[in-house]
Amino acid sequence: MPKIQAFRGLRYNLAQVGSLSNCIAPPYDVVDAQLQEHLYGLSPFNFLRLELNRREDQDQDENAIYQRAARIYRSWRSEGIFQTEPDPAIYVYHQEFEIAGKKLTRRGFMARVRLERFGEGKIYPHEQTHAKAKDDRLRLTRATQANLSQIFGLYPDPDNAIQEILEQKITSVHGLEATDHLGVVHRMWPVSDVKTIQQVMALIDEKEMFVADGHHRYETACNYRDELNAQSPLPDTHPANFVLTMLVSMSDPGLVVLPTHRLLSGVNPLTTAELHEKLSPYFDCEIVGSGPESTGSVWAEMDRLDEQLIMAIYSKASGEWTRISAKQEAADRMAAISSDHSPQWQELGVAVLHRLVFEDLLGIKNAPNPTYVHLVQEVIDGLQGKLEGNLDYPLAAMVMPATLDYIRDISLNQERMPAKSTYFYPKLVSGLVVHPLA
Repeated sequence: MPKIQAFRGLRYNLAQVGSLSNCIAPPYDVVDAQLQEHLYGLSPFNFLRLELNRREDQDQDENAIYQRAARIYRSWRSEGIFQTEPDPAIYVYHQEFEIAGKKLTRRGFMARVRLERFGEGKIYPHEQTHAKAKDDRLRLTRATQANLSQIFGLYPDPDNAIQEILEQKITSVHGLEATDHLGVVHRMWPVSDVKTIQQVMALIDEKEMFVADGHHRYETACNYRDELNAQSPLPDTHPANFVLTMLVSMSDPGLVVLPTHRLLSGVNPLTTAELHEKLSPYFDCEIVGSGPESTGSVWAEMDRLDEQLIMAIYSKASGEWTRISAKQEAADRMAAISSDHSPQWQELGVAVLHRLVFEDLLGIKNAPNPTYVHLVQEVIDGLQGKLEGNLDYPLAAMVMPATLDYIRDISLNQERMPAKSTYFYPKLVSGLVVHPLA
């Protein structure tokens, strides 16, 4: 597992659309209204018109956006805006980006992966899914009859052997290239050599796959397949038995997991002294910064220490950052209050933060969902009231990201991590290739 296949994808006809950079779009779930307007303005063929169609004043019901996306999709196919790959292919995909002053390239390939329900095979989730998001994606899939964007899957390959086979096929070959709104460069090469495809299929068939991103779209693909099966049994080769997936080796040197920090609104303010009183029986507590402007240095030291159970809590009432380091008492308490979870889950930083620190020790149980941010500057902006929405955040927390080892182990235990435990950067773009289901 996973069982993959090459397919004849749909790709933009650059002779008709011009710049591919103006046509690609980030995943639908990271696009706000402002970015949607920006992307709409880049090109009449920007992919967001399919992936996240804009509501119009004349819309009469909630299905209007999906039906409009389907009409656009059909017209782009009939008018030659999209062209079909001549032969079945898998698609090598590179992303070149910079982070912390270092230039990296994440390498992978896109194929279609045979669907299996979570818990029934060797494709593993690590996040919870929500009915509303799955209903949204199912309506779009029904309307368009296509996988418009790809799932992000990770597979173990210590020597990156599978990717290296593909890299040999694209040496000295000019790939399609596009740059997104964040400056990330995306390159793609179709590989249709039958021998190479068969070799990759055979090697990856022995692996597990861990869903890094796209849990809702994966479960939606399963639901859509089951709907069609209920109407009339699908032949084994029907494309709805598969889902478009980007596959990346867990040993790829460009694989980066960023932290997701928490800004808490709608909670009771606590002073530094009150935080220490509540937390010190379980954590060593140390004041390490004063004011939002100290956030960068607080995070720099956390990043240097690189320990799951070292976190930082900000009290707006006192204007101070406290670094907390778990004692043995914290591990004992986590084991007591999370006995339904594995030791690996109990050791995960974000699990300790939510289950032990927020819920158990600080009594934060029915507050609004936190505002999730990834950059230190976003934490500073939130504490200074400069984020969109201008919410008041009495508390904030910085936490280390889940490591790939934790993702693998917790997934193999058939467990789900707390929300926003991982953030794989950069995001995959939509619009490079479409997997048609009809």
